[in-house]
Amino acid sequence: MLTSFCRTTSRRLSVVAMAGLSACPSTTSLSPLPAGGIHVLFVGNSLTYANDLPATVANLGAWSADTIRVATSAAPDLALIDHLNGGSNALQELQLGGWQYVVLQQGPSTLPINRDSLILWTKLFDPYIHAAGARAALLMVWPSSDRIAFFEDVRLSYQSAAQSVNGMFLPAGVAWQKAWAIDGALPFYSSDGYHPTPLGTYAAALVIYERLTGHDARSLPARAIAGNFVLSVPETTIRLLQSAAHEANTQFPEPR
Repeated sequence: MLTSFCRTTSRRLSVVAMAGLSACPSTTSLSPLPAGGIHVLFVGNSLTYANDLPATVANLGAWSADTIRVATSAAPDLALIDHLNGGSNALQELQLGGWQYVVLQQGPSTLPINRDSLILWTKLFDPYIHAAGARAALLMVWPSSDRIAFFEDVRLSYQSAAQSVNGMFLPAGVAWQKAWAIDGALPFYSSDGYHPTPLGTYAAALVIYERLTGHDARSLPARAIAGNFVLSVPETTIRLLQSAAHEANTQFPEPR
């Protein structure tokens, strides 16, 4: 399994559109991203930094002549309220300005009390996001494998949080489900039954890429990536995941 973990609270990556795959240096310093392209701040925990989801999204852009510049504020086990209370440098990152989107992620939030908290903390984050000139984007994740029946509860929690701030909904968990409907053996869960495998990260990144750029994920090359690692995956599987991402976004379109 190819896995790349980042445990620093700030990981900055910049990938510009070019032929081939760029290497992306990281640093913990706070400085504005270069001008141009779509600027995205990822705020979350290990579900975001496992396999480096932000870099995966940026590299998908590089493969398709889209410039997606990303920064990440993430650390293990953080909920959104932890970022607001100083558990990361997310608020300092936001104050740099120049963002178009801020992708928010925490745990599955399947229980009613956790759903209420996700919505509340999203609302508390939103003024900072607006002040930075950006829009909130809620990344629907997935339940642990022993609670696989709760995908719909995860979806409802994250979609409700997005709606509460007129934010963007990123149905990554729905894309997993749609892919499994065709091939139930696809290995999206890692051995701990919670974190994504590189393939699971790639599937989530396809959803984000399509939503942020407005470009059909099915038009991407028949290559799979997680972080900066190209995966050895059959083309039929890659096309299946690209279609699943597109179907998930189509099922939950952006409000007009």
